[in-house]
Amino acid sequence: MHNNKKLAHTLAVTSLGSLALSAQAGGFVEDAKLNLQTQNYYFNRDFREGTAQSKREEWAQGFALDFRSGYTPGTIRFGVDAVGLLGIKLDSARGRAGSGLLPVHDDGEAADAFSRVDAAVKARMGQSELRAGILVPKLPTLQANTGRIIPQAFQGAQASIADLKPLTFTLAHFDRVIERDSVDRQSLSLNNKNRRFSASAEANALDIAGVEAKLADNLALNYQFARLDDIYDQQFLGLTHQAVLGAGKFKSDLRYLHSGDSGRAAGGEIDSDVFAAMFTYSLAGHALGLGYQRLYGDTSLPFVSGSDPYLVNYIQINDFAEPGERSWQLRYDYDFGQVGIPGLTFMTRYIRGDHADGATISAGDGEWERNTDVQYVIQSGPLKALAIRWRNASYRSDFARDADENRLILSYSIPLL
Repeated sequence: MHNNKKLAHTLAVTSLGSLALSAQAGGFVEDAKLNLQTQNYYFNRDFREGTAQSKREEWAQGFALDFRSGYTPGTIRFGVDAVGLLGIKLDSARGRAGSGLLPVHDDGEAADAFSRVDAAVKARMGQSELRAGILVPKLPTLQANTGRIIPQAFQGAQASIADLKPLTFTLAHFDRVIERDSVDRQSLSLNNKNRRFSASAEANALDIAGVEAKLADNLALNYQFARLDDIYDQQFLGLTHQAVLGAGKFKSDLRYLHSGDSGRAAGGEIDSDVFAAMFTYSLAGHALGLGYQRLYGDTSLPFVSGSDPYLVNYIQINDFAEPGERSWQLRYDYDFGQVGIPGLTFMTRYIRGDHADGATISAGDGEWERNTDVQYVIQSGPLKALAIRWRNASYRSDFARDADENRLILSYSIPLL
């Protein structure tokens, strides 16, 4: 809480200084946006086997007061972004906690409430921008987890240099993480799900550099290099392409990640190559997708603990990323706006993996997961833009705990400025 007060004070001083600059030209204020975002979130994961905790079931309310300023005038323009985050327990109990919605105390009870203020300053020159502070990155080599009432966030800086068309360069440095159910800034560490590596090693920083080439309106090539200090180096190469095919559209998404241990190799040996591809054909509200993912090398794909790995078969519960594993995905989406029900969407997918060779595997090498997602966004009236979403998943594995999961999420955003 002390860090929150200090951050709030710093934000207030920064905002006042920026407001003074904006008196000459009102871009900072005139272009500012303020939104109140709310999420009412029920989470239930029922483990179907094993002797550990049998269920994670919690209900919580999240609030995000999100302020994004415009920019001050000048060749180099400045601004500030800030978000006040609050999570409130509606229902939980010892033995059901740990869903990721709320912090859990040492006695196993979930916190009644938690809050934090995330802020970042920003500077823009031409089409290039630098942000520094608390950020929520969405990069192939670092994807912050935003799947609960408060997002995971990282302390650091990120630059996007977009003045050299058709190239866009990305540079980033992160040295702390705030988890989605926490207010504390912690060291970055290696994800060690299912004992995939020899240690859950901690690192001082993650550095990222990359370039994206927009070769055409429908074709992009992306390369990134990332280093988690003394743990791993990772290279990403991706290609996305869209084409008209008959009366519909065909999209290709190809991803390749190569990873090896770095420096002192604090997480042990890392030797991983991942190839992943997703092909989707869309026509008249329908979309049919086929995905394939394969891991090569002696270990799994390394990524920062708590974040989302950039894999086509990372879905609601599982990532299908054991060493040597191969997995297929079949996905179907439908937009009911095509039949006169705008705002209603449906998704279902099925993923099956085999050839897994992980540390926890003693019997079979297979697993599967099925997801269903239904959402309706109210289109008019006093509750316009209220989104009601139900997410269901079933997961079965030869080497991990089976689980059934349901999430019910009500989301609403109120523009205040």
